[in-house]
Amino acid sequence: MELENIVANTVYLKAREGGSDSNKGKSKKWRKILQFPHISQCIDLKNKLDVSYGYVVDQQPIGRELFRQFCKVKRPQYSRYISFLDDATRYEIAADEHRVDLAYEVVKRYLGLCTESSQREDSGGGGGGGCDSDGGKCDDDSGIGGDTKKLSNHDDPEKSLTGSNSVTTNTIHNEKDEFVLDVLNDDMVAQVRTKLSAGSKELFEASITAVRAFLAGEPFREFEASMYFHRYLQWKWLEAQPVTYKTFRMYRVLGKGGFGEVCACQVRATGKMYACKKLEKKRIKKRKGESMVLIEKQILQKINSRFVVNLAYAYETKDALCLVLTIMNGGDLKFHIYNMGGDPGFELTRARFYAAEVVCGLEHLHQQGIVYRDCKPENILLDDHGHVRISDLGLAVEIPEGEMVRGRVGTVGYMAPEVIDNEKYAFSPDWFSFGCLLYEMIEGQAPFRARKEKVKREEVDRRVKEDPEKYSHKFSDDAKTLCQQLLMKTVKSRLGCRNGRYGAREVKLNPFFNSINWKRLEAGVTDPPFVPDPHAVYAKDVLDIEQFSTVKGVNLDATDENFYTKFNTGSVSIPWQEEMIETECFRELNVFGANECPPPDLLINAPPVVEKPGCFPFRRKKKQTAREKAVPFNEKLLSSSQTTVSCSQAPNES
Repeated sequence: MELENIVANTVYLKAREGGSDSNKGKSKKWRKILQFPHISQCIDLKNKLDVSYGYVVDQQPIGRELFRQFCKVKRPQYSRYISFLDDATRYEIAADEHRVDLAYEVVKRYLGLCTESSQREDSGGGGGGGCDSDGGKCDDDSGIGGDTKKLSNHDDPEKSLTGSNSVTTNTIHNEKDEFVLDVLNDDMVAQVRTKLSAGSKELFEASITAVRAFLAGEPFREFEASMYFHRYLQWKWLEAQPVTYKTFRMYRVLGKGGFGEVCACQVRATGKMYACKKLEKKRIKKRKGESMVLIEKQILQKINSRFVVNLAYAYETKDALCLVLTIMNGGDLKFHIYNMGGDPGFELTRARFYAAEVVCGLEHLHQQGIVYRDCKPENILLDDHGHVRISDLGLAVEIPEGEMVRGRVGTVGYMAPEVIDNEKYAFSPDWFSFGCLLYEMIEGQAPFRARKEKVKREEVDRRVKEDPEKYSHKFSDDAKTLCQQLLMKTVKSRLGCRNGRYGAREVKLNPFFNSINWKRLEAGVTDPPFVPDPHAVYAKDVLDIEQFSTVKGVNLDATDENFYTKFNTGSVSIPWQEEMIETECFRELNVFGANECPPPDLLINAPPVVEKPGCFPFRRKKKQTAREKAVPFNEKLLSSSQTTVSCSQAPNES
């Protein structure tokens, strides 16, 4: 028995670490699985997809990477605008003590404004330039100066903002080549100049909007006519390929849900680890849970947040419907509150960090019009790095703008009074449950029921509606006040319930969270107070997880197929693309010809590849795969001659 658990954990940990070979968990055939189709097979996707700048560049990770690559290689004059967006974004999430200095650097580099700090540098002999007296614009053409700091690490804001020493030094040879003034009006520049010394997080908000609007114009139209956009369509074609059980390797059971097991799994093509939530078809039908399952799947598919477990794939097998979700290897908060040695509960700093990330998760759900209804320690999971996410959205429901719902659902001891009384509500139950969660993290027991206390449900409900909570010395004054405000019995008095979908704003302003830099937290660059052991499995032994009994008396028939079709939608776009980038599949596959000319799969009239004769003339010749073959298509979809140019013309593509 013990041996079976050791073997299961060993195999699982080996998979998490990327296996023993250089493929990092990828199948030996991963390149074949992710082979690009010929452009003629996917060019028609242009008529089926949203091909606006706001979607392709702002929302699609691979689209963003390819647009940046296009600008860098083919249109370097646009790179300064992208650099400005990166540096302005990193300014917004900078630590408070560094933000003003970073603002000075951004305005000097991109807006040509001399600041007090740069004037001091110039008067000290560095640079040789000067400022005119009209508006503080620099007339220095010799550059910003050899000791001027330039933001770097565009893809990793944490590295460039953790301290002043992480901002790298660089010399700009022609300062005016970096300016973005041509797309900003005088009012925007004046607004930045006026608010510069305050270090406001919204300092560059209007400028960012203007630069994005510019990039969405001619630069994006040029991108759309290039091979880089056609490569984006190839990636979208791969993304849309069917997903089956063969897409994954399955590992040990991690837990159980309402309709089946939750297992660890790994994508064969990329080596990425996920959690697979299996929903048994017969169990769903027996409990008439089709609507509940479909709602959970649709809500998960709609969400993309670093504070909520995300859906990556949805597929079906003969016996089950499967949701492939973000894997959280660090265990749940209930385990960490009660089973990590010492007294139950967390110190205030750790409780504050987890509470802040849960607030961000609830904020994202509420802004999408979703009420969670099951906020409790078991449903808050830790990842490898110590960040937490909300999980298990089986009880969540979407509420149309301005409407309310009714439903006595949730977990006893965490349900709000209005839920217990079956009254109509919007997002208020989540803030009450969040108050229970915060109380339990600090006190080491729930506010209305002691751990393992044997008490009837009716008594717990009575306590929730009538009894005040008891606070020990573990609570600071701010922590106690926040819990009291969240656990108010009436909705009108409860914190977070006065602004509908935007109740998180008032929760964030509570003094308990004064030490939280919300911009940095939301960007994922705040260091967690606890990092799980990468060599530990924070789950019950496989034999201790209760197995489901066999469902009898239920038969599946053709009438169920419509429901299964709605569920079986394959890959979810943003998580799939992030997986390709994170596992370096994008970097290894996204290559072009010599001198950035189109490879054969992007050439409409590509000559057939002639196989070199080998030593064995009787050897079986390699056939062209179905993906490599060109197919007829509407040539109007090619908005330029990009895909038919020769390699010698490619560097001069228009």
